[in-house]
Amino acid sequence: MKNLKYLYISLGVLAFTACNDPEDVDLEPEVMAVDLPALTAGSADFSNYVSLGNSLTAGFTDGALFQAGQTLSLPNLLSQKFGLVGGGSFTQPLTNDNIGGLALAGTRIQGPRLVFGGAGPVGLEDVIGDVTVTTDIALNNPTGPFNNLGVPGAKSFHLLVPGYGSLDNFPAAANPYAIRITGNTSSSILDMAVNQSPSFFSLWIGNNDVLGYATTGGDGTDPITPVSGPPGFGFDGSYGALIATLTAGGAQGVVANIPNVTDVPHFTTVPHNPLDPTNPDFGDQIATLNGIFGQLNQVYEFLGVPERSIEFSTTAASEVVIRDETLTDLSAQIAGVLSASPTFPAFVQSFGLPVQAAPLVAGLLGNTYGQTREATASDLFVLPSSAIIGTVNVESVGALMAAGLPQALAGQFSVEGISLPLEDKWVLIPSEQEEIAVATAAFNQIIAATANQAGLAFVDANTLLNQLANSGITSGDFTLRSNLVTGGAFSLDGIHPTARGYALLANEFMKAIDVTYGSNFEESGSLLNVGDYPTNYPATLQ
Repeated sequence: MKNLKYLYISLGVLAFTACNDPEDVDLEPEVMAVDLPALTAGSADFSNYVSLGNSLTAGFTDGALFQAGQTLSLPNLLSQKFGLVGGGSFTQPLTNDNIGGLALAGTRIQGPRLVFGGAGPVGLEDVIGDVTVTTDIALNNPTGPFNNLGVPGAKSFHLLVPGYGSLDNFPAAANPYAIRITGNTSSSILDMAVNQSPSFFSLWIGNNDVLGYATTGGDGTDPITPVSGPPGFGFDGSYGALIATLTAGGAQGVVANIPNVTDVPHFTTVPHNPLDPTNPDFGDQIATLNGIFGQLNQVYEFLGVPERSIEFSTTAASEVVIRDETLTDLSAQIAGVLSASPTFPAFVQSFGLPVQAAPLVAGLLGNTYGQTREATASDLFVLPSSAIIGTVNVESVGALMAAGLPQALAGQFSVEGISLPLEDKWVLIPSEQEEIAVATAAFNQIIAATANQAGLAFVDANTLLNQLANSGITSGDFTLRSNLVTGGAFSLDGIHPTARGYALLANEFMKAIDVTYGSNFEESGSLLNVGDYPTNYPATLQ
């Protein structure tokens, strides 16, 4: 079996627009004049609007923060409408260009934005070549104060933490985007909002309290925020402190709850069965692979876990192999059964190894497949896994060579998702999805109750995303869905909205403000036309 190359998961040729060809005959419908009421703010005071949140309020899109995305950020779109009824200026911590990415004293710490590569998302540099990231958190931070205090990556409690934007605390306890906002002071993001004495605020925070866990496949490196705990630790204490502090001076506001993050295309695009037998890099190896796994499947049968058997199809797409930490670890038992098998030494020799290597190979097979199974449709794969499945894991090769296997054989047993089970960070198994769902429900209950008690406008973003993921949402002449690229709502990173998606959200925020404060953005025809906003940014935009 030769080393397998990257097994490309095609997204197809995707179109960005949703318009029809003009008809040959001009059949212009009769337009009825409708008298709409004049726009009014109701009881809302938009004179000094400040927005707090994370990447969803910063204008993050296509995997990066850049000027074009910031210009069409959710709060900036809202501020433009607020400006029609007494709203003041709205200042954002703009990046230096439309390349995206961040640098620290000339050293890149985050890469440029994603662009459409013809079949799916690719890095900007894959299309236009090398670029220089010019937004540098040590050299050229903008000067505030800023009305948009959205910090990509921020969790609920981060907004309360002094020094979260201090360069001296980076990278251990500071956020690079917060550094650009705070000017390297010890002030918290909440302090910077309150110090501006806002008359009106928007707060959309909490997504990252579960999203970080989800994007890391639930591997434990970015845990879910505890539901209960004091400010700066638990979600209820932190969220309550945010609202209490923001409203203490009489500020009005609008808040949004947390969508079920596992419904976004970052988790729904990569199928559980992407292994195509017509791909020669995989299909030509199926017989060999099934021969190897046939030996292992006999062991599974003997140990009473036949459901763990692995077999690849020659006629249909096959599931990837994953590590499932909820399974009983049978590493020692697998090694023991193989070592006791009278036919195992001959199996080892079929790889060109001496018979004396049988105990070594038995142990390696046990360690590798002690907690593995084929994926099912209930498993969700993070979007970056599409570039990993079918590639050779170099670290695994090195470890197997160190254990005594020759390089070629080590490579054959190190193919991600095929001969090497995908690690936890690439997949959300059902139990991890349940943890996310439980936490999301608890957080949303806290958000709704806190907003209601404070008399704030409330946006049910969770229901909105559910509609996008199922029937789609029609706004004007466009129906937005949650499909990656083609759906129009989500950008190329599969998590953050497109400008059109942000426009849709801005309309929902205005509708909620109408309900609570008696404004009439919707009734007066003052909502945004989502068709006026793009779904992609060309690679040439710099």
